[in-house]
Amino acid sequence: MNNLDCLIPIVAVVTDIRRDTPDVKTFRVVGLDGKKPFIHKPGQCAMLSIPGVGEALFSITSSPTNEKYLEFSIKKCGCVTEVLHSIEVGQQITLRGPYGRPFPVDTVFAKKDLLFVAGGIGLAPLRSVINYIRDKRENYGKVAVVYGARTAEDLVDYEEIEKEWKNVKDFDVYLTIDREQPDWTGHVGFVPNYVKEVGVPNTYTAVLCGPPIMIKFTLAGLLELGFKKENIYTTLELRMKCGIGKCGRCNVGDKYVCKDGPVFCMTELDELPDEY
Repeated sequence: MNNLDCLIPIVAVVTDIRRDTPDVKTFRVVGLDGKKPFIHKPGQCAMLSIPGVGEALFSITSSPTNEKYLEFSIKKCGCVTEVLHSIEVGQQITLRGPYGRPFPVDTVFAKKDLLFVAGGIGLAPLRSVINYIRDKRENYGKVAVVYGARTAEDLVDYEEIEKEWKNVKDFDVYLTIDREQPDWTGHVGFVPNYVKEVGVPNTYTAVLCGPPIMIKFTLAGLLELGFKKENIYTTLELRMKCGIGKCGRCNVGDKYVCKDGPVFCMTELDELPDEY
C-alpha cells in the first residue's frame, strides 16, 4: 500500500460485535466486497470514522495472519467510542490505514523468548502480536504473558486466553486482578509485582502495554531483574491523532509517534523529553 492509499477512506461493514468487558467491545470489519480491507503488521493502527460523528485512531487487534477480516477492541471513553458501542452488526463505517511503525516481529523478535506484559485494555494492541507469534510458532522461542485488570470482568479476550493461548506449547499465561473477589480463584495483585513473582529470565525480550503508571513500575521492576532497555518495547498509540504526522499533536521531542512509532524500544524513549 502506498502513502496515498492509506489516506483514502474505505467504506467497511461491521460483521460481528463481541462484548469483552462491561466497557470494551470487539468489532469485526470487512470491506464492501466481504474481504479484509487492507494488509497490516502487528502494532499498526487504523482510523475508524462514523460519518457525521467523528473519527478516532485505534490499534488493529487481529493478527495479520488472519486473512478474512480486521478486528478492533474498543473501550467506551468518548464521543466516537460511545457511538461505536451503540451500533449494530451491518453498520457501515469508514476506515483508513494502516498507520505507524509495527513491532519488529520478523527481525528483532525472531527466534527470541518473549515476555508480554499488559494491563486492562493494554492487551488489545498486543493481541495482534501475540496471535501472530502463535500462528508462526516455529519462528519464536518461549512465550510468557502476564496480564492483569481491575476485576475478572475487565479481562479482555478472556475466553480466547483460556481456550487457546493456554493450550499452546511453551506458551505460559499468568492472569491477575487487582483485588480479591468471590468468584476468582487465580492470582490477586498488581501487574508490576506479579511480573517479579513470575520470575521470567532476564534474557527474554519484553513488550509492555497498559496504563502509564503500570508501565512505569513494570519497567522499574524489569530493570531491577536485570532486563536490558534495548530488549524492552512498548507502544504509545494513545498519543496518535491524525496518523500521518500533520497535526503535530503526537510530537515528543523530535519524534512524531504516528510516523516514528507508535512502537518504541525503551532506549529510544530515553532519548526523548519526559513528555510521554
